[in-house]
Amino acid sequence: MPESWASVDLHLDWTPTRRPAQTLGDALRAAIRAGQLPPGTALPSTRALAGDLGVARGTVSSVYADLAAEGYLWIRHGAPTRVAAGVFAHVPTRVRRPPPVNPRWTLSPGQPDVSAFPRAAWAAATRRVVTNAPAEALGYADPFGHPALRAALAGYLRRARGVLATPQQVIVGAGFAHLLAWWVRVVRGRGIADVSVEDPSLPALRAIMAASGLRLRGVEIDGDGLRVHDVDAPAVVATPAHQYPLGVTLQPARRGELARRAVESGLLVLEDDYDGEFRFDRRPVGALQALAPDHIIYAGTTSKTLAPGLRLGWLVVPRRLAGEFGETAPALGDRHALVIDQLVLADLIETGAYDRHIRRVRAAYRRRRDRVLAAVDPAVLPPAGIAAGLHLALRFPPGGPGDAAILEAARRHSLEIGLLGPTWMDPAGRPNGIVVGFGAPAEHAFGPALAALRATLADLRDAPRVT
Repeated sequence: MPESWASVDLHLDWTPTRRPAQTLGDALRAAIRAGQLPPGTALPSTRALAGDLGVARGTVSSVYADLAAEGYLWIRHGAPTRVAAGVFAHVPTRVRRPPPVNPRWTLSPGQPDVSAFPRAAWAAATRRVVTNAPAEALGYADPFGHPALRAALAGYLRRARGVLATPQQVIVGAGFAHLLAWWVRVVRGRGIADVSVEDPSLPALRAIMAASGLRLRGVEIDGDGLRVHDVDAPAVVATPAHQYPLGVTLQPARRGELARRAVESGLLVLEDDYDGEFRFDRRPVGALQALAPDHIIYAGTTSKTLAPGLRLGWLVVPRRLAGEFGETAPALGDRHALVIDQLVLADLIETGAYDRHIRRVRAAYRRRRDRVLAAVDPAVLPPAGIAAGLHLALRFPPGGPGDAAILEAARRHSLEIGLLGPTWMDPAGRPNGIVVGFGAPAEHAFGPALAALRATLADLRDAPRVT
């Protein structure tokens, strides 16, 4: 008897009774009729199923024989017992729906070129880690992250982003959404019910905060970034390096004002270093955290530098807040970044492979940015946020096309793009526009995606105006 047949697992809605043969037969019939066991499915051997269910082997053999006689099963000596064809009279007919129409090209914001992921470097680092990591590294994870990555990040962030931190202040999490939810628990634990957020900003991140019961207070973004003077909640989430979606960098005077408020009035600041590694006009703007390292929490991820699927992110937490993060960790469950991935990233940082990769893709993204700018008429649609990051915003003038017209024009050219409208907390009266994510396509697809953008913008010149 083949081992693969004998070891098949089978879940049945079955409870032992004084008549096991009858109830087991009924359970198998029900499973076959419901489609749980489709035609051709191999059943466990009589010995295996009897052992799993705690009944006599003869009972299972009798049930199999009865179901075969009824036409439910097909039995052949030396072969696994299988479900026969033609026994689905009671299975509801599934309605066949046409597959969704996916855009052929994408300039969706918030995404890097995942085809540029450094596979060779990652694979080499993985081999080193798996070969050399001590056995205890594969045990239950520290909720704050593996010490090797925390130490590597402390050094890297000091060197590359100007962050002032010790390894003990670094917390590794499963992406920014996970870390934001963690920060929200700390905020709520302090009795804070209101948080200031940038307006416009990412709707998904606002949703995480709102779902916890926090009241969100929008703060306007102008040419100098967040209007710090208008922050009127005891906590705030800010993107000083490259604001999403407008791409503004928080100017020095406002950076200083925000840091002073954190020190003097206890304002709880979460700095989301959005696109901080990708600066094109000069050296990257240093982290706001360095102005008040004992008061500002810094957040970063590998979502843009490597790939969002890694789900790797980190916080740098002031020493005085470490205890509060430790107390709230159990409430988040076992949602930690994979230890192997943490060790691989630590290896890439320590060997310099991470820096080399960032320099390489930064140059590639700058070339893409320049090609997008060349495709847009700045007199008609002045681009915003071009100094850094993987996206830029195109705002239409008052009375320009609405979101429906924008999406329809993009659909005609099989293009996926971002909309500016949904990023406002209240879109009424706000400018419509497009958020172009030039990092998303693979290199071979960038040219066609850019051509689709040109065609979309050409269509929108004649689109119905919003009145």
